[in-house]
Amino acid sequence: VSGKITYCGHEFQEFIPQRTSAYISQHDLHHGEMTVRETLDFSGRCLGVGTRYELLAELSRREKQAGIKPDPEIDAFMKATAMAGQNTSLVSDYVLKILGLDICSDIMVGDDMRRGISGGQKNRVTTGEMLVGPAKALFMDEISTGLDSSTTFQIVRFMKQMVHIMDVTMVISLLQPAPETYDLFDDIILLSEGKIVYQGPREHVLEFFESLGFKCPERKGIADFLQEVTSKKDQQQYWCRENEPYHYVSVSKFVEHFNSFHVGQKLDDELRIPYDKSRIHPAALVKEKYGISNWELFKACFAREWLLMKRNSFVYIFKTTQITIMSVIAFTVFFRTKMKAGHISNGTKFYGALFFSLINVMFNGMAELALTIFRLPVFFKQRDFLFYPAWAFALPIWVLRIPLSLLESGIWILLTYYTIGFAPSASRFFRQFLAFFGIHQMALSLFRFIAAVGRTQVVANTLGTFTLLVVFVLGGFVVAKDDIKSWMIWGYYISPMSYGQNAIVITEFLDKRWSTYHCSHLTPPQ
Repeated sequence: VSGKITYCGHEFQEFIPQRTSAYISQHDLHHGEMTVRETLDFSGRCLGVGTRYELLAELSRREKQAGIKPDPEIDAFMKATAMAGQNTSLVSDYVLKILGLDICSDIMVGDDMRRGISGGQKNRVTTGEMLVGPAKALFMDEISTGLDSSTTFQIVRFMKQMVHIMDVTMVISLLQPAPETYDLFDDIILLSEGKIVYQGPREHVLEFFESLGFKCPERKGIADFLQEVTSKKDQQQYWCRENEPYHYVSVSKFVEHFNSFHVGQKLDDELRIPYDKSRIHPAALVKEKYGISNWELFKACFAREWLLMKRNSFVYIFKTTQITIMSVIAFTVFFRTKMKAGHISNGTKFYGALFFSLINVMFNGMAELALTIFRLPVFFKQRDFLFYPAWAFALPIWVLRIPLSLLESGIWILLTYYTIGFAPSASRFFRQFLAFFGIHQMALSLFRFIAAVGRTQVVANTLGTFTLLVVFVLGGFVVAKDDIKSWMIWGYYISPMSYGQNAIVITEFLDKRWSTYHCSHLTPPQ
């Protein structure tokens, strides 16, 4: 493929095409726990106001020069739409109204397990998510998939209103649209065998095919006619020249004829003249990779993560309840009255209790794997559309999990430390607490990493099981370090469990009560 693509006379390296244009997929990827308004507000907050601030500054400057006093209400509206980093914006309300989503703005989007808005409304949310940003060219791929003709007509009608009101360009690919949907379009691009057969106003498309001898029957939908007229199998039924025998017109012949047709010639004449760069204001092209500063991006992602945690609070309450129940089971199995300290034979019981604690704290992070996989599709979409960089997604998750790690590690230590009968020392208590906190953080991060690498539930679960097997077997408890073969010792050193286990075991067994020999005095070396 050769040649170059320009937008308003500028090549792609001169601006950020991902933020100047937007691709709207047929797949509706959203967080089901967020409402429609929250989804659009987050999108608008991350994408920023684009060039609206610069254009408003330029407008104000020109108004002052010309001595024009703006209308107070319009001036207030324009200033409100040019404010970046707001939790909610006027632009979101505007888009909600135009897309007809104001009736369901406070209803959750919904997912497989949560009831939410309808398919057509989800489709409009997918579109609205991009419309609140600075993009002026929108490419919509098969947005009618899974929708009935009535819903498709409603969506396209809203799109037409938006195009004419907001002065944007939309290219929408549709499969067999209904006649009333087809009539909403201004221009038609007909593709066949990878070639453009027709590109121009909708009013002239039938005239083009009639000039080649093909006529659309009165009771036939024009969209269906256009899809069949280039097909070798269906073409003959539309032949209208009774005084001439039918002959197959190939796609190449259609393309050749279009170049000589008045619409094709007009298009060719327009493209021959290079676009005058001076006609466009410098602020009209988006040249910043992200819409807002790094700190604002972090705040936006942090606020969303906190919201998602509150909406998924059952998971975290269940995890806390689970570790509480397991700690009660742990201290009843390893109760201090049966655990005598100071003898090697009893040391194995304490070692077992520590290992059991380690396993429970580690497995408590398993839920992170499913939660991360659940969010990955939305993350990949928003990262690719330059909503935010990957660190802005990952950092708030880590920060917000710290209090959870402290809580869950604290519950385990408080309920098990003195009831099992570990070393009665405040310093060792807090050291063990710190070790368990580190282990819990490691487990959460490990499962998040596995989810990010696996990307799908099946692959991530398989990877997770294998990783846990390696971590447990080569952690130094199931198989002692000295028994691990030399060619497998790398597994011991990369296993995070070995470090966690060494930390909690050293904390316990370096206590004075485990010392067999007591020296009354120390003899200085000679």
